Amino acid sequence: MTPTRVLVLNSGSSSLKYQLLDMRDGSRLAVGLVERIGEQTSRLRHTPQSTGEAREHSGPIADHETALKSVAEELARDGLGLDSPELAAIGHRVVHGGMFFTEPTVVDDSVLTEIERLIPVAPLHNPPNLTGIRTAMAMRPDLPQVAVFDTAFHTSMPESAARYAIDPKIADRYRIRRYGFHGTSHASVSRETARLLGKAPQEVNVIVLHLGNGASAAAVERGRSVETSMGLTPLEGLVMGTRSGDLDPAVIFHLARVGDMSMDEIDTLLNKRSGLFGLCGDNDMREIRRRIEEGDEAASLAFDIYIHRIKKYIGAYYAVLGQVDAVAFTAGVGENAAAVRSAAVAGLEGLGLAVDEELNAVRSHDARLISPASARVAVAVVPTDEELEIATQTYALVGKKG
Repeated sequence: MTPTRVLVLNSGSSSLKYQLLDMRDGSRLAVGLVERIGEQTSRLRHTPQSTGEAREHSGPIADHETALKSVAEELARDGLGLDSPELAAIGHRVVHGGMFFTEPTVVDDSVLTEIERLIPVAPLHNPPNLTGIRTAMAMRPDLPQVAVFDTAFHTSMPESAARYAIDPKIADRYRIRRYGFHGTSHASVSRETARLLGKAPQEVNVIVLHLGNGASAAAVERGRSVETSMGLTPLEGLVMGTRSGDLDPAVIFHLARVGDMSMDEIDTLLNKRSGLFGLCGDNDMREIRRRIEEGDEAASLAFDIYIHRIKKYIGAYYAVLGQVDAVAFTAGVGENAAAVRSAAVAGLEGLGLAVDEELNAVRSHDARLISPASARVAVAVVPTDEELEIATQTYALVGKKG
C-alpha cells in the first residue's frame, strides 16, 4: 500500500495549527489548533472529518512537544495516528528560507542549520518553525519531514526588484534584500485565478492581494513572482492588522533620538501596535466596518489609509507587469470583506478594473469572478489554501524521492 496522507504543521510561537490530508483527493481527514502553548489556559480544538464535530480540551500544555503528543493522541482516537502506515510525510510551514531554499526541501541536519542561521531575519517565526520540525522528527524519525518556505515562490524576482539601494557588500554580508512572504498563498491563488480565466498560469499576469491580519501584494508574471510588497521581514508593504507597512526609515531614527525609544520599543510599536490597531484600536475589519457605520471618524480614517495603500500597490504592480489579466483578493479580509474589495477597485476604471456590486456582495467559499463580463481586467475572489499547497508540494517531493 502506497502511503497517501500528509500531516501539515504550522508552528507559531505559542500555537500549533495542523491538518491531516489525503492526497488522493486533497480531502481533510482532520484539522485542529493548539493555542496558548506554555500557559495554564492552553486549548486544543480538534475536528475529524468523520464526524465534523469539534472536540476541545483546556488545560496547561507546557511546550510544543507536549502539544504535538496531544495532537497525536487526538488523531489516534480517530484511527489516524502518527504511527499509521498511510502517513507519507509531515510538511512544515517555514516562514523564512532566504535565498538558499527555492523549493520544498526534505529536512536533514544541514537544512536545520540553515533555517537556524536565518533566525536574525525572522526572529519571530523561524524559531517556532524549527521547534515544530524538531519535535516531529523526534516523534517520527523514520518519516520524511519536508520544509515548505513562505519565501520560496519569490526567489524568482529579478535583482532589480529584490535588491535595496544600499551598499551591496553590506547587503550581502547581512543578507539584506527583499525576500517576500505568503509565497504558498500567492502561488496557489495565482494558479487558481488562471484556471478561472480558462488559461494556464504561464498565459496570465495576476496581481494577488493577500489581505489578512498580515497582508501582502504580489505581481505574478506568467506564473512567476516578479515583485512583492513584504521585504527583508513581513513588516514592509501594505497596512496590516498590527504592522505599519511602508514607513520612512528615518521615523526610526527620529523615535530613537527625539522620542528616546529603544530599538525593542520601536520594534514593538511597528510590529504590534501599528497598522489598523494603531490607527483606531481595532484590527478586526468587521469591527472597523461596524464602527464606520456608526460614524466613528478614527475607524473611517484607518479604513481610508488601508485602502489608499492597497490602491498604490495595484497601480505600482500594474506598471511592473505592463499588462494585467486579473486582480485576485484572498485571505480573511480579501475573501470576506466586500467593502474592502469594492473600495480598493473604486476609481480604477481607467485601468480596466471594476466590480459588479451584486456579484461582490455574494458570500461564497468558492473561487469566483466579481467583475462585470465586459471588464478589461478580471477581479477575482480566490480562497487561499496554504495547507493544501504545503501538502501538495510535500507529497510531490516525497513521491520524487520514493
